[in-house]
Amino acid sequence: MIGGKTMIRRTFEQAMKSSLDAVVVATDDLRIYDEVRGFGGQVVMTRADHRSGTDRCREAFSLLEASFDAVVNIQGDEPFIDPRQIDQVVQLIRQPEVPIATLARKLTDPTHLADPNAVKVVFGNDGNALYFSRHAIPFVRGTEPSQWLHKADYYQHIGIYAYKAGILNHIAQLPSGRLEQAESLEQLRWLENGLTIKVGVTGFVSNLSIDTPDDLARIPKELLS
Repeated sequence: MIGGKTMIRRTFEQAMKSSLDAVVVATDDLRIYDEVRGFGGQVVMTRADHRSGTDRCREAFSLLEASFDAVVNIQGDEPFIDPRQIDQVVQLIRQPEVPIATLARKLTDPTHLADPNAVKVVFGNDGNALYFSRHAIPFVRGTEPSQWLHKADYYQHIGIYAYKAGILNHIAQLPSGRLEQAESLEQLRWLENGLTIKVGVTGFVSNLSIDTPDDLARIPKELLS
């Protein structure tokens, strides 16, 4: 519960403020299923053995038996996600040449640079991802790590993805790669297999992930309305 509402309800309601044609919760937990049904949201029950959220999205998409051009994967622990972030990744995936899209924001906090839970991404001039890592990238030669933010631009990956419908089926069948296994980042599997991931830089940073009980205590009161 967060300010009188469940986390999944808050995430669902934020997603509903975006331009998405439909919002569906995919879960393997009966408690979440019943909660979503209770507040009138659309929900599907999926298997419990999925190796990633992408695989769960693929099963949910097949269960819907609906016709959509693309799928957006929004994490269920983002009760304060900015709907404009969702719309930004939607605009990226609408481009004909983009099979997968995601977002990143410029890093300004040195503690995030050293935090392995804050995934970093580097991308080319065309906006296509070159690599994702839990380590700070790029490495700035001849400079103390405490000064890296002053010498290079760093971007933190935001865990929202959009996939063309056809590519979602394809990537769900790919075997885990050596880079994915090393960093525990599923998007590295896609890069290893030659797929393109378009990265949009976003300025919308109001979202606050709730990963631990301690995160609940850090929620600003103004977000609990």
